[in-house]
Amino acid sequence: MQPSPQPVVAPLTRAAIFLTLTVNPGDANRPVIRSLCGDLAALLRAVGFRDLEGNLSCIMGFGSDVWDGLFGLTRPAELRKFQEIRSGGRHAVSTPGDLFFHIRAKRMDLCFELEAQIMARLGGAVSAQDEVHGFRYFDDRDLIGFVDGTENPTGQAAIDATVIGDEDAGFAGGSYVIVQKYLHDLAGWNALPTEAQERIIGRTKLSDIELDDAIKPTSAHNALTTIVEGGREVKILRDNMPFGHAAQREFGTFFIGYSRSPRTIEQMLENMFIGRPPGNYDKLLDFSRAVTGNLFFVPSATFMESVAGD
Repeated sequence: MQPSPQPVVAPLTRAAIFLTLTVNPGDANRPVIRSLCGDLAALLRAVGFRDLEGNLSCIMGFGSDVWDGLFGLTRPAELRKFQEIRSGGRHAVSTPGDLFFHIRAKRMDLCFELEAQIMARLGGAVSAQDEVHGFRYFDDRDLIGFVDGTENPTGQAAIDATVIGDEDAGFAGGSYVIVQKYLHDLAGWNALPTEAQERIIGRTKLSDIELDDAIKPTSAHNALTTIVEGGREVKILRDNMPFGHAAQREFGTFFIGYSRSPRTIEQMLENMFIGRPPGNYDKLLDFSRAVTGNLFFVPSATFMESVAGD
C-alpha cells in the first residue's frame, strides 16, 4: 500500500497559524520531537473533536539541518537549506528553521488551541523563530487587493503536483514546502493607478481575469511564476494568507507553496528576483520585501506514525 500523505491537499480555511521553530542543543531534545511525531494525529483528533465542522488540520515539516539527528542518514532526495537569492536591491533571505507547523481551521481558536498543545509537548526542546496568524481577507484577496491562489490545482491534479511518488520511493507520500513572509509597502502600492497594478500582477483587480498575452508584460507576476517543462505547466499548491498589525503599519502576505519537488518553486523565485531573462524581474518586489525564507520536507502521515515506535 502507498503511504498516506499528511493533509497537504486540504480545503482552504478562514484561519491559519504558521509556526517555525528551531531545535535547542542537547541530545535529550530529540526524543521529545520524535514522540510528538507519533502523537500529533491524536492531538489533532482531540482538539478537532471540539468542533467537527471546524476543518482543523495540521502539517509538520522538517528542515535540512535537523533531519539527520532526528531520523538518521537516509534523507529525502531534495531536502536542502533554502538558498538565498540576491539581485540588485532584491533579496530572498534564508532564515533559521528546523520544524514547521501549518495549522488550518475555519476558526482561529481551534488553531490556537492545537498550537498551545503542541508547544506544551515540545517545551524547552525548541525555540520559536517565527509565528504568523493568517486570515482570509475579503473575496479571498491579499492585502494588495488581488485574489490569491486562482490557479491552484484541485482534486487529483493537486495530489499529482504535491505528493512524491516513485521518483523517491523511500519517501513516497511526502511533499516539499517553501515558506516566505513578505511585508508590503501598501502606501506606495496604493498610490499606483489600478491599471499599473494590474500590469504588475498580470490579472484584472476587480474581476480576477488574466490579462491577454498581447498586453500582459513578460515581467508580470503570474508570467514569471508560470513554469513550463516539456510543453506542460508544472503546478504547485499555494495556501497564502494575509496577516498584519495595522497600528504598527505592518501589512503582509505569508507565502506557502507545496510541491513534489522544490525545484519548481525555486525556479519561480529566481524568475521573480533575478528576472527571466535577468533584469526582467517581478515589479511587485518594488513594493514587497521577503523577511523569512525556509524549505522543509513534509513526510507522509505513515512515516510520522511510525517514528515513535522505531
